Amino acid sequence: MASPSKPRKRRGRIASAALAVDAWLDSSLYEISFKAREFWEAATIFSRRFRLHGWRRAIIEVLSESFTMGAGGFVVLLALAMPAFEITGGDWRNQGDFAVTFLDRYGNEIGQRGIIQRDSVPVDEMPDIVIKAVLATEDRRFFDHYGIDVLGLSRAIFENVRANSVVQGGSSITQQLAKNLFLSNERTLERKIKEAFLSLWLEANLSKKEILQLYLDRAYMGGGTFGIEAAADFYFGKSVKDLNLAEAAMLAGLFKAPTKYAPHINLPAARARANVVLSNLVDSGFMTEGQVLQARLHPADVVDRGEQKSPDYFLDWAFDEVKKIAKPGQHSLVAHTTFDANIQKAAEESVEFHLRQFGKEYNVTEGAVVVIETNGAVRAIVGGRDYGASQFNRATKALRQTGSSFKPYVYATAMEHGFTPDSVISGGAVSWGNWSPHNYSGGSAGNVTLLTAIAKSINTVPVRLAKDYLGIGPIKAMAESMGVESTLESHKTMVLGTSLMTVMDQATGYSVFAQNGFVGSRHGITQLVTRTGDVVYDWTKDAPPPHRVLSEKALHYMNTMLAAVPVIGTARRAQLPNIVVAGKTGTTQSYRDAWFVGFTGNYTAAVWLGNDDFTPTNKMTGGSLPAMVWQRLMVYAHQNIDLKPIPGIDHPFVDPEVAAKAEEAAKKEAADSAAQAEAERPPVLSSRTTQTLRDMTKAFQAAPVLNAPTPPETLSAL
Repeated sequence: MASPSKPRKRRGRIASAALAVDAWLDSSLYEISFKAREFWEAATIFSRRFRLHGWRRAIIEVLSESFTMGAGGFVVLLALAMPAFEITGGDWRNQGDFAVTFLDRYGNEIGQRGIIQRDSVPVDEMPDIVIKAVLATEDRRFFDHYGIDVLGLSRAIFENVRANSVVQGGSSITQQLAKNLFLSNERTLERKIKEAFLSLWLEANLSKKEILQLYLDRAYMGGGTFGIEAAADFYFGKSVKDLNLAEAAMLAGLFKAPTKYAPHINLPAARARANVVLSNLVDSGFMTEGQVLQARLHPADVVDRGEQKSPDYFLDWAFDEVKKIAKPGQHSLVAHTTFDANIQKAAEESVEFHLRQFGKEYNVTEGAVVVIETNGAVRAIVGGRDYGASQFNRATKALRQTGSSFKPYVYATAMEHGFTPDSVISGGAVSWGNWSPHNYSGGSAGNVTLLTAIAKSINTVPVRLAKDYLGIGPIKAMAESMGVESTLESHKTMVLGTSLMTVMDQATGYSVFAQNGFVGSRHGITQLVTRTGDVVYDWTKDAPPPHRVLSEKALHYMNTMLAAVPVIGTARRAQLPNIVVAGKTGTTQSYRDAWFVGFTGNYTAAVWLGNDDFTPTNKMTGGSLPAMVWQRLMVYAHQNIDLKPIPGIDHPFVDPEVAAKAEEAAKKEAADSAAQAEAERPPVLSSRTTQTLRDMTKAFQAAPVLNAPTPPETLSAL
């Protein structure tokens, strides 16, 4: 039998060990807390030696808070710049080995694209006067700063404030290269932040010579040329290695405003700009006045290239299209395009005319246009007012909200689901979850037909169609099937045009209505030919055939409705004389974007007007300036051509009351014009001479009639 004393001893030993551990923990924690209090007391006594009072403490507090906010701001800026750094992960040095010469629809050369069109000249082989002229004008402290020239920026700000206008730029060559390589020309705070960080990244990864080389090789120099070597050949017919000082100064003056100072367009302005560059050389200490005197007295002459502007926005888009369709290994090509120089000129002129006339009134600075012929050929692209100032293509790359110009996609979906233009829908207030959209006028429209709803651009009707009858999915699918390539958000607000789209998207989508319900015919390249004359691509043979996306009935309904918009709706300023017009206006929130997208039987054109920085316009709607730009362009485009009917419209929509008023107004205008012409007609004769002639007329009328003499032949017969 086991002894009961052994378990008791074992338990006693365990208890003793536990008490020992507990005592050790208590004493250790006490010692740690005692030492911590002792250390804290010592640290407090020590820190009191540095305690400041009065104005010294105020300075330290300000510096401390500034450092805290600066650190937080730097973190925010870094977070904003992170998307830009993702671009640097790719092969950003490689521009591809394409070399493409572009011809217009008639076979005339309109430009070239591709890095191997001109051989790059190393910086070490360029004349010293070329490098000095560029640095003196663009970035005098290029070799002294680390991507961002704080002193140069401060000087530029001071000079601009003193002149009350922008007379100097503060961007360094590195910043300009960062923009050219990775970013667009949109004037936004986000872009400037990315540009600053990318400049620092370039300085960390490239030498100064490499940065300067890339800048000189890739900057736009006007006339459709990229890089200083291509510009030297285009303007002077020689290599950059052979330039004299006057020619070098003229080229150096092109970097900031190549379109404005392009010598083949405006030689006097180019020479004046070159003179400024010569002054910069003297002011910077790179040369003396005596050294530049001969260049001042004998300015550069240029090769006569004519005044035909290079359609650079079209060429950029067409170059991307070539890359998509060219076969591997066939990169040195001649591209036959659909470009029409006359329509392009008319589109550019219409945008510039209206922005100059009404830009300040409406607070709008930019515009974009795409023109597509009914056969799908892209005839013109206006990506902005000045390619030299901004190579960002607002027609093919800028994503903007479309406003009510998106509604035709909603109504096209409804027509495919059994609705007709005469279908009646409530235009009253509607709520979709926590979203309650309102009409432009703010009131209720009552029960209206779909034709009236689209013509008057009533917002609540398409919302009700999507909410109660269609759903978002089919509408999104319809827009995509009609050629919209931008990503559409599947949100209920999409029906009122909150999704972002390009001008090219809009022109492509609306062209389906003009092309009898078919999609897939849009193209800018008709043929690709090698330098030896072999055809490697032919659009008529190699492109996928167009396919129908709208039924004939839906097309008939939609074109009938869209033809009502310029007659009784929001686009009356888009009407053309004796030509049926169909289309839709669009205006976005806060008047940031304004659209008119319209078509005839011959052409489809999309017009967007707005500001690069997304600032609101002065209440500009799609039915005002965009419709006017469209109308002026289309009047020219339809001259001396065979007019085609809009598909599906047997009898163009004409409101009797509107037609009667229009006829009456036309008669009144004609009468007023005749009266004004009569009033303004200058007198040919004096009043005294006129009265004398009247008296003579009366005397002749009152004189007796004399007997007529016998004809000679009668006398001979007698």
